Amino acid sequence: MKIVFATGNPNKIKEIDALLGDRFEIIGLEAIGCTEDIPETQPTILGNALQKARYVKEHYGQDCFAEDTGLEVEALDGEPGVYSARYAGEEKNAQANAKKVLTLMEKQTNKSAQFKTVIALILGDKEYTFEGIVRGTIADMPRGESGFGYDPIFIPEGETRTFAEMSLEEKNAISHRGKATQMLKQFLSKLNG
Repeated sequence: MKIVFATGNPNKIKEIDALLGDRFEIIGLEAIGCTEDIPETQPTILGNALQKARYVKEHYGQDCFAEDTGLEVEALDGEPGVYSARYAGEEKNAQANAKKVLTLMEKQTNKSAQFKTVIALILGDKEYTFEGIVRGTIADMPRGESGFGYDPIFIPEGETRTFAEMSLEEKNAISHRGKATQMLKQFLSKLNG
């Protein structure tokens, strides 16, 4: 089964592709000729995921899924949340975003945080959503070379390593995106028998 993943982020395509396995062929926006920035103007992670999927369906007529992910830090009242990609500015600089979180967390004793991913799937005229959450804490400084985004500063519950210190397989086994994608995979597998 071939399905469009409404993202231009090659890291996300690689992660989801590894999770879905050989039964599904994931293609990104470039493959369907979508080169514009898809609007993400909703106040929630769920809203943004649906907005992106609906955009692809409306403008390109393709069944697809989209995801939106946010880091929610307790001491920062849930920020960066829906603004995770642009927390330090419109240029979507992952290192600047992580640095801003670390700076704001310097004097905080509560380091609790969670990553939330919502996947919105559109098949025909039906919409489905899948949510994955992983709880953890914010590290004192970036650690690790793997992953992307906030991975170097997020330590999942039950771990001493950040996501960026884990292999892709280790991260996918416990991550927010991994959990939401497993739900998506189970759903698609049932459809395809």
